[in-house]
Amino acid sequence: MRRSFRYRLYPNRTQDAALHRQVDEACRLYNAALEERRSAWNSNRIAISYYDQNRQLRGIRAAGDCGIANYNACQEVLRHVDRTFRAFFRRVKCGQRAGFPRYKPRQRYNSLTFVWDYGCRTTPINRLYVQGVGDIRVKWHRALPADALVKTLTLKREASHWFACLCVELPAPAPLPPTSGAIGLDLGISTFATCSDGSEIANPRCLRTAERALRVAQRRLARRRRRSRRREKARQQVAAVHAHIANQRRDFHHKTAHRLVTDYGLIAVEDLNVCGLAGGPLAKHVHDAGWGQFIRILADKASSAGRQVIAVNPVGTTQNCSRCGTRVSKGLADRWHTCHQCGLSLGRDENAARNVLQRALIDTARMGPSGVNGGGLPVPWPEKPRASANGIITFSFPPSLGRCKGVVASSLK
Repeated sequence: MRRSFRYRLYPNRTQDAALHRQVDEACRLYNAALEERRSAWNSNRIAISYYDQNRQLRGIRAAGDCGIANYNACQEVLRHVDRTFRAFFRRVKCGQRAGFPRYKPRQRYNSLTFVWDYGCRTTPINRLYVQGVGDIRVKWHRALPADALVKTLTLKREASHWFACLCVELPAPAPLPPTSGAIGLDLGISTFATCSDGSEIANPRCLRTAERALRVAQRRLARRRRRSRRREKARQQVAAVHAHIANQRRDFHHKTAHRLVTDYGLIAVEDLNVCGLAGGPLAKHVHDAGWGQFIRILADKASSAGRQVIAVNPVGTTQNCSRCGTRVSKGLADRWHTCHQCGLSLGRDENAARNVLQRALIDTARMGPSGVNGGGLPVPWPEKPRASANGIITFSFPPSLGRCKGVVASSLK
């Protein structure tokens, strides 16, 4: 199992300039490799692979046309180009929106990767040696695990700060003690998440809180003359505000996911089309909440702790009654659920969270520990479960299954 540990770097002025030069050279090599591939195909219909470009690397460095100090770092740049093209062809085959690989401007290429012990290592005085830069002071805010095997080092530039991301290989962690607790989450905007037990997780609204500072920084940037040093400084100030917002949001997601994984053995969420929602009228609020990042973090922590995260089809979770399954139509302005069939009266989001949990429990009972015919429920099964790339088990679930009674009565008490 691989994990990444990120540490803040504090280079001096000379080292900072050297880091900028190294990353800028990596950007130049990336664009040159991309140009070679595009030109060879457009001119002669020849597909160039990573190995073809790697064979030219020694001659390029001998001629002094590449300013990256470490040879393996140059190879990592070429691998980056190869992965970009492989991802493009994979999206084409899957019928997705492909997005042909594009050239990267210097301001948007912000990382350089080294193979550990080949041009980078820790020094006896707890500094980080990087070839072509020197010994850089590091804030070791937490120690690496004793059994960690460091694989790569990635130097990353965020605004005006530098970070070292160590990719380490660790043995599989011991799972947490088993628990029978189960909870369903209904993700929202006014409240980040409403749980099936009636509790709510407040939305920190990181972007809304920092809007004034962001507005001031963007006004300062708009007044600067293009291609000037003052504009570059103002651009870094805007980037620093955005980085601060992203750090606050990520910290909130990690803490919330850790609390849920610690307390519950099964966590049910909606299989939301976040990309589609982010393109609608509520795009700003959806991006501010960061549902996609939260679900990825939650699935990652659950897999390490031996917990289960199940994503179910969200169709009908808001409209159907969580007690009797009767459809109660509501508009977006209707925030309270009142069922005229069984008399259930509770918040709209809590009703949806109960439906999400009920569907997840029916799915697990239907499939059972072995994955087939576990609970033997007399319910038609439309589609087999599928596991996504981030480890979340996703089920295709028709709204009619919400009418199954007695399955989750004990969990909702």
